[in-house]
Amino acid sequence: RAQLSRAPFLDIERVEVLRGPQSILFGKNSTAGAISITTAKPGAELEAKLSALYEPDFGEQDVRLVLSGPITETLGGRLAILESSNDGYMENTTLNRDESGDKNRVVRATFQWQPNDLWDIILKAEDGSFDSDGRNIEVVKPVGGSYANALAFFTQGAYQLDTTHDWKRQSNGDYSYNDTENVTLSIERELEGHTITSVTGYNAYTYEELCDCDFTGASGFNILSDEDYSQVSQELRIASDEDQTLSYIGGLFFQGSSLKFHDDVHVPTDSFIATAFSNLLGPAAANLLRGASSKRDFEQDTDLAAIFAQATWNFADRSRVIVGARYSQETKEGSRHQYHVSNTGVELPQGTTTQPYNVIWSQFKIDPHKIEGKRDESGFTPLVTFQHDLSDTDMLYISYTTGFKSGGFDVRANAAPNELDGIYPNIEGTWEFEDERVKNYELGGKFVFGNGAAELNVAAFRSEFEDMQTSQFDGSLTFNVTNAGEAVVQGLEVDGRWALTDNILLRGGGAYIDFEYTDFPNSQCYFGQPAAERNPTNPTVCDATGKRREFTPEYQGNVGIDYTLNFSN
Repeated sequence: RAQLSRAPFLDIERVEVLRGPQSILFGKNSTAGAISITTAKPGAELEAKLSALYEPDFGEQDVRLVLSGPITETLGGRLAILESSNDGYMENTTLNRDESGDKNRVVRATFQWQPNDLWDIILKAEDGSFDSDGRNIEVVKPVGGSYANALAFFTQGAYQLDTTHDWKRQSNGDYSYNDTENVTLSIERELEGHTITSVTGYNAYTYEELCDCDFTGASGFNILSDEDYSQVSQELRIASDEDQTLSYIGGLFFQGSSLKFHDDVHVPTDSFIATAFSNLLGPAAANLLRGASSKRDFEQDTDLAAIFAQATWNFADRSRVIVGARYSQETKEGSRHQYHVSNTGVELPQGTTTQPYNVIWSQFKIDPHKIEGKRDESGFTPLVTFQHDLSDTDMLYISYTTGFKSGGFDVRANAAPNELDGIYPNIEGTWEFEDERVKNYELGGKFVFGNGAAELNVAAFRSEFEDMQTSQFDGSLTFNVTNAGEAVVQGLEVDGRWALTDNILLRGGGAYIDFEYTDFPNSQCYFGQPAAERNPTNPTVCDATGKRREFTPEYQGNVGIDYTLNFSN
C-alpha cells in the first residue's frame, strides 16, 4: 500500500535495489523492479547504539536507540526505538506556523532462537506512527484566471491566489495521522542438503487525513479521509544447496487482505465556493451547498495464492542457465458507494439528474452511484537467463523476464462508468482497471579490473508494457485509474566503483532511458496543452502516443568519492 512507503526506516541491515521484473521470488506487482529492505538481527555480542540529532533552523530532532545481544546461549534479542520530529520548512501564512510539523515513532523488537545448528527462528514485532500537521505543498503556477478572480471577488478581496514560489502557502489546516503494526515469524530448518523456510506475516495500518484542498486561506472546501487495512500472508519454500550441478528454489504463497476506505468532501457554511454558486445556480443552490457534503465508502477483500519455482543448471564449468516461473491466482471483491449528504446531515438517495443536490455536485464532476464487483484473474510469469563466466571475476548474461501487476477496483473515482450506475452521461468515471503486463529483455556484463580494485556493471534493456496502469486527474477533485495501451522503456545503465587507494573509493553511475507510449489515445492532457491537441468530444483527454511519461529523464547520473580514515584503536 502506498501509505506504508511514508513510514520511517530504522535499524536497517541492508537495502537491495533489484532492477527489472522480479516476479519469481518477489511475486506480482514488481513489474519494474523491487526494493528489498532487511532490518538488523540480534548478534552474538552485546551491542548498544545511541544517536541524537538537533537541527535548529527547522527544529528537527531525532533520537534512536538500539540494544542487542544474547539473552541465553540459544536466544538473542534486539530492541530498536525511534523518536523524531520536525517543525517544517514551509510557512503557512494563514495559520502563522511552519509546516509540515512531523512526528515519527517506531518501536521494534526482534528475537532470534537457534536451539541447534539446524533451526533458525526469528520473531519480529513493530509498532509505529507517523503524523503530520500541515502539508509541504505550494501552488506555484496559476491554475486559471477564473479561479483567482472568483476567490478575490467572492471574498471581497480578503484573499488572493498566491502562486509565487516562495516557500509560503495558505491553508486553514491539514493533517495526516498514521498508525502501523507489523509482525513477522520466520522459521528455517536445514534438512539433508536443503533449507525449508516458513514466513508468516501480519501487517496493518490505519490513517486519518484532512486536506484543505482549495489551497487557499479562505474557507472553500476540505476532504476528510480515513483508511483501515490489514493483511496476513504465509510463504513456504524449499531451497537446495547452491554448490551443485542443479540447484533450485520453489514454494507456495498465500495472502489475504481487507481494505476499508471512507472520505468526505465537505463545504463549510462560510465557504466562498457556496457564495459563487449564487451566481451560477441561484441563491437557493448556495444555501443547499453550505454545510453539505459528498461521501464515499469503499471496501475490498482480496485472496491470493501462488506457486513458484526457479532452477539453475550449471551445464558447463563457466556457463549456466536459470529458468523459473510463477503462477498467481487472485480474487478481489469490491464495492463503492458515492452519496450526497444534505446540510442537515440527511443521507440522500441517488435520485435523478434534475434534483438540486445532484445538479450542484455535478459541477465538481461527482456522480452519485453504488456499484460492486468481483475479479478473478491469474498471471503466469516465466524467466530465462543465460550466464557465462569469462573468468573468475567477469561475467556476461542475457535474460528474458516477465512481470504481472494485478488489476483491481478504483478506490477514489468520483463517478462510475455510465454503463454501470452513473446518471450523468457527460461525467465519465472509472471502476475496474485491468492488469499490467511486461516483457523485459536484458543484455549485460559484470567486470572486475585492477586485481579487484575496480568493478564495472553494464546493462542494456528493453521493457515492453501492455495495459500500463496510470492515474489521471479528472479536472476537478479526484484522480481516476486507467490503463495505457502500450509503452516501451529501453536504455543503457552503467555503474562502477574504483578503489584509488586503500582509503579512497571513487563511485558513480549513469543511465540513458528512452520512454515512449506506443499506444495511449486516452491520456490526460497536461497543464496548458493547446486546444487543438485535445479530444474534441472530451477536452480533458489527449493522445499521448509517441510521448514520454513524466519523471522519466532521458539522462541521469551520479558520482561520489569516499575517504575512509582508520583510527589506531
